[in-house]
Amino acid sequence: MSSISMALMREFLEAGVISAGRMRAVDGNAVALGLPMNLLMESAGRGLADVIRGYDPSRVLILCGKGNNGGDGMVAARYLQDLDAVDVVYPPEAAARASLLRSCPAVLHPVRCPADIDPLQRIFDEADLIVDALLGTGASGALREPLATLVARANESPAPVVAVDVPTPGIRAARIVSFHRPKVEGADVIDIGIPIEAEVCTGPGDLLFLPGRAPGAHKGAGGEVLVIGGGPYQGAPYIAALGALRAGADIVRVASPAYIPMPDLIYERLEGDRITEDHLEAILALVDRADTVVCGMGLGTRSHDVVVAVAEAAEKAVFDADSLARPLPVARETIYTPHAAEFARMTGIQPPTDLVARARSVKAAARGTILLKGPVDVISDGDRVRFNRTGTPAMTVGGTGDLLAGIAGALLCHLPAFDAACIAAYVNGRAGMRAAEGRGYGMLATDMLEYIPRELFGHE
Repeated sequence: MSSISMALMREFLEAGVISAGRMRAVDGNAVALGLPMNLLMESAGRGLADVIRGYDPSRVLILCGKGNNGGDGMVAARYLQDLDAVDVVYPPEAAARASLLRSCPAVLHPVRCPADIDPLQRIFDEADLIVDALLGTGASGALREPLATLVARANESPAPVVAVDVPTPGIRAARIVSFHRPKVEGADVIDIGIPIEAEVCTGPGDLLFLPGRAPGAHKGAGGEVLVIGGGPYQGAPYIAALGALRAGADIVRVASPAYIPMPDLIYERLEGDRITEDHLEAILALVDRADTVVCGMGLGTRSHDVVVAVAEAAEKAVFDADSLARPLPVARETIYTPHAAEFARMTGIQPPTDLVARARSVKAAARGTILLKGPVDVISDGDRVRFNRTGTPAMTVGGTGDLLAGIAGALLCHLPAFDAACIAAYVNGRAGMRAAEGRGYGMLATDMLEYIPRELFGHE
């Protein structure tokens, strides 16, 4: 996107409180765009120092933890070298970050246990302002020592407390300052220069939403996907099914009249040359056991009654290709993956070519989550809008959309629909780009398969 079009993307910036997970994703995207994490921390610390100066203090006590919030507090201390006293309390794990402060007037106080805090009572009593940079947005559970004692001493002090991002549990914060967007209601926001693209476009930071797999995970923990399709067109459901496997699903079944022998897939035979209501009993039994249903690839136009019945029974579903027709199938949690013509068929609206107008039309039409495929993909759940810029013109070859549906189905086993759709679009496009490096316009959709886990899970 050009700088002009990116300026127009402002209307798609989300507002209000941002979750810890989403903020990590935005940070990760910013880093991928070329904004180093240490520069983000520098901007945050300098902004925090400006807030501190607004109190006109002589003596400031900054309580730092071992995470990024503690790093922000230490940066702020460097920008306050002209004050009468800046005391920085920190745990031993943050010693490396504190090393630069040894060249500054700030006084460093490493604390390992409550006994280390007792000699510091004077700096609590004499502080004009206390900064709470102990814990970040990902903190949870009861406070451990020495944090609990630090909070108690801060609460006993007459000085006001300014909390960074979120108050440490139990501390009496008079003010909360957050970076980029508020992490809790009522926080004041400091702009730290994160590019708009890091928030409105997909990026590698979004992969941080992927859940881990426990060491003792059993077969099926990665999710079970049912792919329903085929008949008039044979290969499409199998390409989608392989995409689901490569995206981490443990078990993938293909319910289809068309049989292509693939040992990694479980084939559920449906007699005849197309899917009909006669197959519903068998299909619904499979729907009941699946975590996610992926439906529509190669189905043809004569099976829509089955699609609607499947949607009514499914907890989670991805609808693609021939299933994108009226009446629109609606599962309890749904992703639709149309191209422009399918979007027009399912909504009655021809999507505009102008990207901003296109995004508005997708947002207005969204029932569930819509992933409108194109040179720039547009994803919306009717509330949020995200753009995906990965991909290559070589992906106009048949089957790449089937892969996308399968990837989305695997991710939907574990993620909310909007997040699953955003990550699927990003990873599918990245896999296409990698495959095209060696194949150019001779690339096949199946050439992308080996790159899906590399992009999702970072394994070469």
